[in-house]
Amino acid sequence: MAPPPPPPPPPLVDDVIAEILLRLPPDEPEHLFRAALVCKPWLRIICDPGFRRRYRDFHGAPPLLGLLHRRMVFQGDPPARFPSTTSMPDFPHPGSDGRRTRPLDCRHGRVLIHMLPGFLVWDPITGERHCLPPEPEEMEWLIYSAAVLCAADGCDHLDCHGGPFRVVFAATHEYKDIILASVYSSETGEWSLPVCLDNTCEIYAQHIREARADGPLGRFYTPYIQPRRGAVVGDAVYFTVRYGNAIAKYDLGKDRLSMIEPPQVYVWDIAITAMENSTSLGFACIQGSSLYTWSRKVDTEEEPTEWVQYRVIELEKTIPVANPDDKLSVVGFAEGVGVIFVSSGVGLFMIKLNSGQVKKVDEPGKYFSVLPYMSFYLPETGNGGGHDAIDLPHNV
Repeated sequence: MAPPPPPPPPPLVDDVIAEILLRLPPDEPEHLFRAALVCKPWLRIICDPGFRRRYRDFHGAPPLLGLLHRRMVFQGDPPARFPSTTSMPDFPHPGSDGRRTRPLDCRHGRVLIHMLPGFLVWDPITGERHCLPPEPEEMEWLIYSAAVLCAADGCDHLDCHGGPFRVVFAATHEYKDIILASVYSSETGEWSLPVCLDNTCEIYAQHIREARADGPLGRFYTPYIQPRRGAVVGDAVYFTVRYGNAIAKYDLGKDRLSMIEPPQVYVWDIAITAMENSTSLGFACIQGSSLYTWSRKVDTEEEPTEWVQYRVIELEKTIPVANPDDKLSVVGFAEGVGVIFVSSGVGLFMIKLNSGQVKKVDEPGKYFSVLPYMSFYLPETGNGGGHDAIDLPHNV
């Protein structure tokens, strides 16, 4: 007679299950969604606000979920597409209905899109939308950039959804040799009076003099804000400026524009970002087949700061090229996760700086500035309020 089967193992207690689920990787949200479908106890654990807070704290920086990108002005607006960088489906694009849209920034769980005229601040996770009025009339821009950022006091920006936000709009004036900046506050619903950076700033004046030295084409090379993604470090927002790759700094606390010089490199394709837990400004470019990065501590009142070379990465054997003349271009950063984006004739690639791992994230295209969307994507209980309902992507 066969021995009786062994008794089933005792059920895992919720605390142990939570510790296991806590370690599912956030850069593949599908794992948590599937785990939530296993049984109601698991669903209750995953949808509990306490678990959600622990999950964010455990993993730190939000994962990269998708990306948009900007083109140079003469290349026109990119197609209305918001590709996912995970196994989850692509996000719906606000311009999919045929409206003209120009993506400007992705930051703190939000996407900023110029709807021409007006702006849209959109949360792809919650679907929340805020329509903003056009920028002030004084901002007669020739070329511009903008950044969206969370304005909640004490927020760690690990999982920003809802709450107040600000939009910093910076532009070169259409007729004057000045750079202007204005800030929209969701709390007041208004744009601030523009502040100006002109030839009273010695660095800016020097760039204008150098542009004038180019003769009749000097106006074309007047320093202007580039349509690249900016960087937020501390209480300041930074934008790159054409002609010498200078960097315009807008100080939110002081409502003031200034300019700083970049590292001494002579290249066209660059990217800036926040580095080292948002205490330093980072700068990256490609020279030859090598990726160079620099770091600069944020300015203090006590002493000036300098650029320090941070890292050099050889790309010749890591990024595929279509032909020997194929040019590599650095087109963006994803802060907090150590990812940099490089474009080649073969496609768009992301490189993890710590491990050197390379992954193709999109097909070849005209990439001038990549806008990475980073946020935690966790299951939510359905609108009915019961744990037997859950909002899931259609292909999970």
